[in-house]
Amino acid sequence: MRQHEVVHAVAGSSAPGQQSSTPGRLWFSRPATRWFEALPIGNGRLGGMVYSGDRGERIQLSESTAWSGAPADTDVSPTALEHLPTIRGLLLAGRYAEAQALAGEHLLGTPTSFGTNVPLPELQVTFDAEGEPTRYERSLDLQDAIVRTTFQRDGITIEREVFASHADGVIVVRLAADTTGALSFELSFTEDVIPGQVTTEGDTIRLQGNAFEELHSNGKVGSTLDLRAQVLPDDGTVVAEGNHLIVRNATGATILVAVGSDWLGEDPAERPTRLLEHASSVGYEALKQAHLDDYTPLMSQVGLDLGRSDSAVRELPTDERRALLAKGGEDPELLALYFQYGRYLTIAGSRADSPLPLALQGAWNDGRAAGGPWTNDFHLDINTQQNYWAAEITGLGECQLPLFTLIDGLRASGQKTATQLYGAPGWVSHTVSNAWGYSAPGWGLGWGLHVTSGIWISLQLWEHFEYNRDLGFLADRAYPVLRDAAEFFLAYLTEDPATGQLLSGPSDSPENWYLSPDGDQCSLSMGATCDTVLIEALFRICTEASDLLGVDEELRSRLEAAREKLPPFQIGKHGQLQEWLVDFDEAVPSHRHTSHLIALYPERQISPRLTPELARAAEVTIERRQNAEGWEQTEWVEANLMTYYARLLDGDLALRHLLGLIGDASEHNLMSYSAGGIAGAEHNIYSFDGNAGGTAGIAELLVQSTSEEIELLPALPSSWRDGSVHGLRARGGFVVDVTWQNGRLVTARITNPHEASVRVRQGDELLDVTIAAGATVEITPV
Repeated sequence: MRQHEVVHAVAGSSAPGQQSSTPGRLWFSRPATRWFEALPIGNGRLGGMVYSGDRGERIQLSESTAWSGAPADTDVSPTALEHLPTIRGLLLAGRYAEAQALAGEHLLGTPTSFGTNVPLPELQVTFDAEGEPTRYERSLDLQDAIVRTTFQRDGITIEREVFASHADGVIVVRLAADTTGALSFELSFTEDVIPGQVTTEGDTIRLQGNAFEELHSNGKVGSTLDLRAQVLPDDGTVVAEGNHLIVRNATGATILVAVGSDWLGEDPAERPTRLLEHASSVGYEALKQAHLDDYTPLMSQVGLDLGRSDSAVRELPTDERRALLAKGGEDPELLALYFQYGRYLTIAGSRADSPLPLALQGAWNDGRAAGGPWTNDFHLDINTQQNYWAAEITGLGECQLPLFTLIDGLRASGQKTATQLYGAPGWVSHTVSNAWGYSAPGWGLGWGLHVTSGIWISLQLWEHFEYNRDLGFLADRAYPVLRDAAEFFLAYLTEDPATGQLLSGPSDSPENWYLSPDGDQCSLSMGATCDTVLIEALFRICTEASDLLGVDEELRSRLEAAREKLPPFQIGKHGQLQEWLVDFDEAVPSHRHTSHLIALYPERQISPRLTPELARAAEVTIERRQNAEGWEQTEWVEANLMTYYARLLDGDLALRHLLGLIGDASEHNLMSYSAGGIAGAEHNIYSFDGNAGGTAGIAELLVQSTSEEIELLPALPSSWRDGSVHGLRARGGFVVDVTWQNGRLVTARITNPHEASVRVRQGDELLDVTIAAGATVEITPV
């Protein structure tokens, strides 16, 4: 490879000779009749699913702080600390079933009112309409985040625009007809979704209620909510009648929706009052422009071109294109759209000022997680992490800030859990958390005792630092969290008397079970591989961070000494990477979780170049799981396997899982789902993680980075012959554009706002590059 410097280049610009691709749009030729056909909008707090009916509009609402449940001080078992040494001793002695039984009695969490994010009512707009519509189309344009609907009826053209404004905090619905006085409709909220009362006054309908439910809490605690919709007709009349607003003979109208809650002591009425007063005073065009000014700069940072689809395919609605792809068709533009859709959903669901991060269902709640065996909460054994895998690499690092606030809350509550349950300093969390800062173990064996979840979620803090190299952020936000977690694990680790190794436990390798030598099915062990991977990462990161900041020299020495005593990776009797310290067989060989492969992604403790034998063992693990009868294929797993194969430098296998993610684990509206029949779910349940994980996986195929190296096209699928990407991020603050033809690099442009040096890799070729502040280095093949 060779380089030359381009002066005055613009960071993230498209490569020479390439046209930047727009984010694209989803479109459909008929109204949505169910949730997985509706189109999502969101402003980082308030979400909506837009149905775009021809006889009315339905927008199913969600809000991130609409939580049942409440904080509690009794979540940790009062007998845990007393029995912890005995349970450890039984595990070290190989008496696994006895340890499991005792842990079931004494270690599990005992939540009094854990709660869940609950779905909110629908806003319903019902039209006076007769006759059948023609020329119907609805769409979501990712370039401007606006859902548009247009059709004709009786010679009258009806147009709608719906968007969720982060700038002004409201959902905005614009209705327009091309004939004077042609719009007459009723506006209402669906009732009986949450307990509450609907009232109307003037041009506003209001629902005051509570996020109460009895499945995951006691039905008596949760957020107090205030939902309001205000209608502003251009002409005609609006009257309040019972629980409805009635608009007659309007040519156009704007509807504004705002929601408030008392989560963490807020006044639920203050927010909707303030937001509606402002939004109604500025008018639709000003709201739309503020929305575009706020959203477009984030979305437009990254473009992806994977080639042109067949013209006949390109003209089809999105649901038909997805169905063809699922049958084996080729549609590179749909793959690029899926990539951008994950970015869109991240922006819509999580902004820098969002009160809570993306939950299991992001910012959209279909009620199936909240009303089933799970909760719509924060799963810390991969799902919440995966929600944010696409953030840094695709230029959306600021969207992670709400997650960091959640981690701060976990650190605070986790200090009490560390003391009460383990008698240790620092902080700890386990498998699940909620809006109230739950950090105790879960309430079931096999999944509830993932003791290193706090490390795993806190790796997002370190990743944010790696991409930005902001020492202020490291000192103020990341390092205190990581340091206190390290203090916990230094005290928590137990020395194995037989080997001298430091072991974590008792803990799960979530959410898997093994067969003990006696044939018992057990989950708890000492020294599970996923724990060791995460503890090694934590100790290594804290050592590096303390050195960068010039603090905690004594702690640094203790961490370095402890790292030396962690157990090494082991390859088991099947050639697989061992999941447990002992070479157990899996009780469920087809299980979806492969937590020990964290070493491959997001960590880099295993890689084909540096540890080829371990990389092959990781491949064997994946192959054995997929080949087992009853393999649990679901959305986050397909995305996870994409990232694994990207790190294993196998683009074709990664692409296979991307196609499975879109074709077999995403719906008509391209929102990913966890398949019914897995993990106790009766129905397909929307889960955000597949969309974000799929976007992250595509980015990893095109650019990978460490603190020392940027690799270009590390795992390009062979069918992606020609293409380009602009605006991807690399660790160290770099912005990377890449163009390729016939599967080979044509040019890459690398920019950094600061003077920086980095090694650039393309296959086996290496090039040391120094970039002047604000300049761009262009790299081409020799």
